[in-house]
Amino acid sequence: MSPRASLFGVRSLRVRITLLATLLVAAVSLLLLWLAWTLIGDAVAAVPQMPPGTSVRVGGIDVDASTLAEHLRLHARNRVLLFGSLAFFFVVSAAAILAWTFTSRVLLPLREITGTARRLSIESMGERIGDVRSKDELAELAGTFDDMLDRLQCAFEAQRHFVANASHELRTPLSVIRTELDVTLADEHGEVPARRRSADVVLDATERAGQLVGSLLLLAKTDGAGLVVRELVDLAVVVDVAWRAVRSEAERKGIRAGFVTASAPAFGDPALLDRIAGNLLENAVRHNVVNGWIEVVTQAGPQWSVLRVRSSGGLLDPATVPELFEPFRRAGIARTARSGAGLGLSIVRAAVQAHGGSVAAEPVVGGGLSVIVHLPAAP
Repeated sequence: MSPRASLFGVRSLRVRITLLATLLVAAVSLLLLWLAWTLIGDAVAAVPQMPPGTSVRVGGIDVDASTLAEHLRLHARNRVLLFGSLAFFFVVSAAAILAWTFTSRVLLPLREITGTARRLSIESMGERIGDVRSKDELAELAGTFDDMLDRLQCAFEAQRHFVANASHELRTPLSVIRTELDVTLADEHGEVPARRRSADVVLDATERAGQLVGSLLLLAKTDGAGLVVRELVDLAVVVDVAWRAVRSEAERKGIRAGFVTASAPAFGDPALLDRIAGNLLENAVRHNVVNGWIEVVTQAGPQWSVLRVRSSGGLLDPATVPELFEPFRRAGIARTARSGAGLGLSIVRAAVQAHGGSVAAEPVVGGGLSVIVHLPAAP
């Protein structure tokens, strides 16, 4: 909105309020003037009349009594009309002046809000309206506007941080690919094993970039979105499928796994529920220690079906555990892991929230992480 448009809007509102107040005062004044004119005429007409043909001496002149009464009635009405018109003019003028003056003071906070909104941009999101002079609905509007700006600033900062981290994550495999290709192309007499090794490195980097892009797309589709598909899904079955996908990797690290998977039906999107269990078990295996352990529990309740995954691992600061649900955070260390995209728990949180559930995490004594998910039980 341009400054002229904003100023015109405020002035237009000021003009409309002034005109409305003036018209209301004018209408009431006209009604009172009409009532006074009517009452005076009725009052004079109610005076007892002389008998017909009676003369009354006024100023040494004999005047018919009926003519005198009519003259007095018209004179009284004219006087009321004259002084009433003067009073009407002054009252309406005073109302217009007062309405214009007080409307300017009342709309001053609105002009401050408009000016602040006009000055705002992504680079100046820190500006706020603050306290306004009035303590009415405009003050409430200013407070609501400041709260909205706080949320927008947090969203912009989170988006900027997310884009920076995503760019870093994508740049790493692309740099690896570029380096390997440059080295391979520079060596015109390179042997087949060396070229094969370079091809393997490029393939791994490409797969990592592909996984990252896929995770970003899944997070974008899940975060803040509703469910398209709703079906009855047993969390115990979902956990079994997810474990089969990471079992070989867990066995290579010597991880012991314990399952207490009672039937826990939930109502939701099967693909997202698979991703919740899959991400939790993948994190539990990849961020575990050699010869570590994993415990998985599913249980059903009257309102919530519960999935809990506990695993051994490195020591975690309880204050930093909530940060693990932010994008590109891995075991409290940002963008330093060699495997994964750092979006696993972010996707879990988005998918759980899409189902109307909740997810929480806490460190395990001695090292490791425990994540518990509550999903609405099937009706």
